[in-house]
Amino acid sequence: MPGIGPVNNDAPRPIKVVLNWGRRYSLWVFNFGLACCAIEFIAASMARHDFIRLGVIPFAPSPRQADLMIVSGTVTDKMAPAIRRLYDQMPEPKYVISFGSCANSGGPYWDSYCVTKGVDQLMPVDVYVPGCPPRPEALLQGIVQLQEKIATETLSTKSIRAKYAGSRRAAAGEVTRPLLARPSTVTAGHTGDEQL
Repeated sequence: MPGIGPVNNDAPRPIKVVLNWGRRYSLWVFNFGLACCAIEFIAASMARHDFIRLGVIPFAPSPRQADLMIVSGTVTDKMAPAIRRLYDQMPEPKYVISFGSCANSGGPYWDSYCVTKGVDQLMPVDVYVPGCPPRPEALLQGIVQLQEKIATETLSTKSIRAKYAGSRRAAAGEVTRPLLARPSTVTAGHTGDEQL
């Protein structure tokens, strides 16, 4: 489990406030735009909405320099290992915003054989932004909620472990699932091994 460092565990309260203030107003975004919601993300970064005024720096050059991953659009099972691999490359503390119905739960494609039923199956999500398509104002509200969450955080290894507790998350190589599963029950006259 990754650690943040002994200074953050034992720092006095005023120092933690200053550290959290700096982190909440300097979020480097690693955008993972997969479908039409990515256009709304781009609109939120343009002059009319301008989320840079909130201290959010868009388009980090690599995941190793990013604090925040915004997943916007339909996550397919084929793309899921790549998203998880890039999330694993981000340094702690890291945050995820699920932007749009497709990233939240599969959206209108929730019953498809190849769509992941929400990005929270791959990594822990901090803020969900609903809508199909979600408005840029909704993303701004999600960023403000995330900043409020960061302001009250403690950067101890214990709090980071609590974020990942609850269920075991699969590694990037384990994220894939077979397209068709073999039937688990045997019916009369069928063993499940014959070709139909």
